Amino acid sequence: MDTVLLLDVGNTNVKIGLAQPGQGLVSTYALPTAPSGNVGTADSWGLKLLDICRVEGVDPGEIMGIVASSVVPPMNPVLTRAAARFFGQPGQNIRFVPDDIPLALENRYARPQEVGADRLVTAFSARASCQAHTLIVVDFGTATTFDCVQGNAYLGGLICPGVLSSARALATGTAKLPHITLEMDADEAAGCLHIGRSTSESLNQGLLFGFAAMVEGLVCRLAATLGVGPGDVHVIATGGFAKTIAGLCPAIDEVREDLLLDGLFLAWKTKR
Repeated sequence: MDTVLLLDVGNTNVKIGLAQPGQGLVSTYALPTAPSGNVGTADSWGLKLLDICRVEGVDPGEIMGIVASSVVPPMNPVLTRAAARFFGQPGQNIRFVPDDIPLALENRYARPQEVGADRLVTAFSARASCQAHTLIVVDFGTATTFDCVQGNAYLGGLICPGVLSSARALATGTAKLPHITLEMDADEAAGCLHIGRSTSESLNQGLLFGFAAMVEGLVCRLAATLGVGPGDVHVIATGGFAKTIAGLCPAIDEVREDLLLDGLFLAWKTKR
């Protein structure tokens, strides 16, 4: 069956999706972006993508397009060569958003070219799927980003530390701290904060509830800046810790873990 290969190239992972017309996203995978700081070769990435297609029962000849969002520029030529060698149509088979496929979203960043492609695609995807006039997209990735959309305009947002990067900074910068699991017990999953009675428990409580409180506070402040009440903003969370933090944060209205991949597929369909 005809399939579109979707690539979300982030600083930590490359998230890979397969989507089919009429069905949408059918499967996703995540691979590390740059183990040991090396982005890899076109052959290594081409073979990885072929393996994913084979696992899903998709013949390379059924790949009718490859669409990518990348915030790691050295990966772009590697993936372009991989697409040309393993999926045909040299130089034409992979398209990067927004350079090769402009998005139907007004970009009001002071320097529009400086906005990360991932932030634009998630904002575009959120706008297409939600009728609310004012949106805030919170992406729990390597960094935690807040992106504001009003009407059809991307206004910009905030960049804050990420959950994992904060945990790693604590673990590597302090000799006596234990391993941080970032896992919740039953009480935490129910949204119940309690005083940690061990260092590990204190760290988990502080990080998880701290990020939940950060989202609540910043959403409230952003709503005021946007000229609306907190109840007039629709907040969509995405990224690795979206589901976990959303369970502790009433300010989050919706979790869309595949928001960016859905946006890439939508961009491909609109410019097909």
